[in-house]
Order: sequence, then C-alpha cells, then structure tokens
Amino acid sequence: MTIEIHPIKAFNDNYIWTLINKNNKQAIVIDPGQSAPVAAYMEQQGLELTSIWTTHHHFDHTGGVMELQEHFPMTHIVAHSEHGVEEDQTIKDGSTVSAWGCSAQVWDISGHTNSHIAYILDIDNQKHCFCGDTLFSGGCGRVFTGTIEQLYQSFKRIDELPAETLLYPAHEYTANNLRFALTIEPENVAIQQALVQAEQQTAQGVPTLPVTLEHERAINVFLRVTEASVIAGVQAQMTIADEEPLTVFAALRELKNNF
Repeated sequence: MTIEIHPIKAFNDNYIWTLINKNNKQAIVIDPGQSAPVAAYMEQQGLELTSIWTTHHHFDHTGGVMELQEHFPMTHIVAHSEHGVEEDQTIKDGSTVSAWGCSAQVWDISGHTNSHIAYILDIDNQKHCFCGDTLFSGGCGRVFTGTIEQLYQSFKRIDELPAETLLYPAHEYTANNLRFALTIEPENVAIQQALVQAEQQTAQGVPTLPVTLEHERAINVFLRVTEASVIAGVQAQMTIADEEPLTVFAALRELKNNF
C-alpha cells in the first residue's frame, strides 16, 4: 500500500495535510480550516474523503469540517471532545487511530491550546508527526488557552521522537521564525542556511515542510534552550531570573511575541 502526504493550501499560510491512499483513491485530511480547497482537490484528483482529523479547536483548523461532512457524508470525524466539532471518534492522549491499517498514536501536546493533540503516524517504520500549531519549523505556537509550562513539556515530548521523524506543522511560518532565531543565535550557520533556503522556497510558492526532527534540533531555538548560545542570546535582550530550560523557553516565547 502506498500512502502519499500532500499539503492543501488554505487561507494565507495554512496547510491542510492530506493522506492519500493511492490504491483505493481515498483520502484523510488534517485540520481543514476551509472546505473549498479540499473539495476542489478531491475532485481534481478523483479522491473520496473518508476521514477528518483535528489537532485543536481554532477555526482556521476546524472551519471546514461541517461543510466537508455535508459534501462527503461518509466522512469519519476524529477529534478531541473540546475541538468544537461533532466527532465520530473521540480521542485523547493515548488513543490510536488508523489510516488504512497504519497506526497513528494520539499525543497530548497542549500549550498553544489546552486540548491540542498530535498524530504520530507510522508508515513503513517512518514516523510522521502532525503537530498542528504546537511546533513550527524554527519556532513554536503562541500560548492561548494552554500554558507556557504545557508548551515546554510538549516540546520535550516531541524531542523524544526519533531524529528522522518528519514533522508536519500547519502553517508556513518558517522564514519569519528563522529571522527571529537569528536575533538569538546570529552565528548559527544552520539557521543562516535554512533561512536562505526557506526564503527561496517561499518566494517560489514551495512548502518548506515537512522537516525532520534532526533538522529542527539544529535550527529551532525553542528546542535548543540548554545551549549556551541560546541562553546568551536571550540574556542579551532581557533579564531572566535563572538559566533553567523552562525560564529560557518562556523568555524566548515572550521575545517572539514582540518580534
């Protein structure tokens, strides 16, 4: 069986990640904030939408769910009870969902919101992490209904995945995040190179995603809070009470809020 993963663009910078079973022409979409781009892609590719998975309740991730369910009546909705949709399968941390026999583990990765989850899908021993708005390439989500402590713990959890894990954030924020990262670690060559590449790809309309966890460990300052260069970069811009990882992480988020 062959599963392809394709981003459907929505709004200004959202990606609706789409799992496509090439054998039976069925599809699963994750976080459809808009219905029209999904319906158009299904028709263009001759696909049948069979399931929708959501990561959190924000409208730019759930706004298209109801219309898609009307358009594709057999669609199975997978969501947390607090995601604001009428789910067929209620999930929480530790749940398992299936994509044509491939298993996806459900992880709580709250912080951006209080009930934010990730899907860790295993296809032929390759892990694919659909992380919504918790982790972006080069950055992290803002804290809304969650807490900074939750977000920090979620980053620690994601960082426990294998280095070759592919991460699928829901927004094209990469270039902006890397510009911020260079204000913290201006001498980091990996960030410098990643920014050049991200700017080129963005200018061409090519997604910078997915990315490997190994790549993020080199360029995402929110995963690098124990590095002396990151601590020094934070301290150059603000006074922090101590150099504990959570303190540095929270300071980075505050600096990014004002970037």
